[in-house]
Amino acid sequence: MIACKERYAKLLRKQLSTVLPIRDQNFSQFNMEYYSTRPDKRLGLSPRENMEYNLDECKAYAKNFGAQSPNLLLYGSTGLGKTFLSSCIAEAVAARGFSVAYDTAINIVAAYETIKFGGGNGEEAAERAARYERADLLIIDDMGTEMGTAFTVSALYNLINSRLMAKRPMIINTNLLPEQLSDKYSPAVASRLRGEFKTPAFVGDDIRLMKQKAEVDAAKEK
Repeated sequence: MIACKERYAKLLRKQLSTVLPIRDQNFSQFNMEYYSTRPDKRLGLSPRENMEYNLDECKAYAKNFGAQSPNLLLYGSTGLGKTFLSSCIAEAVAARGFSVAYDTAINIVAAYETIKFGGGNGEEAAERAARYERADLLIIDDMGTEMGTAFTVSALYNLINSRLMAKRPMIINTNLLPEQLSDKYSPAVASRLRGEFKTPAFVGDDIRLMKQKAEVDAAKEK
């Protein structure tokens, strides 16, 4: 029985590796050095302290994941580690034998558009939609970057609401602040995101830009 579960976990992790760089984005690869120790006036603590808390929360979430796990809404500016930590959770949860569906909001909406209006591979879109709806954990990356049409809002609302009703956990990443959700989406969507999700905040400087600058500086020194 244990051997079967381990093989299943390996299969799930292998499937996840086709859509996520889990070899490079897992908890053991997380680098805290990019986060400043200078206190942030908004939170009263430094970005590094904030990230240490978020990292501990994400590790605990992955370790204790189950059907009763809470939903997470990770929010903050770009380049602060939201996607990275989501990938870490996905890798750890899949390694424990749970199914994980991970995709961007843009791709998720595109799948439902194909199902509704055609113009693409309908069978593939239906398979993707089934994974979004039935996976033990759904992770929606970059929510807020998709086109703000009535269909987009409806598709995301139906997906989020159906998973809430079925008590299937979700993690959503967004660059929007909680108070901006009502401007981007309908009150019904905003209400569910703000009322049914824990909302860890991410603060600090854009790590992607910091890495790019470090690479440029290193190249100049050669």
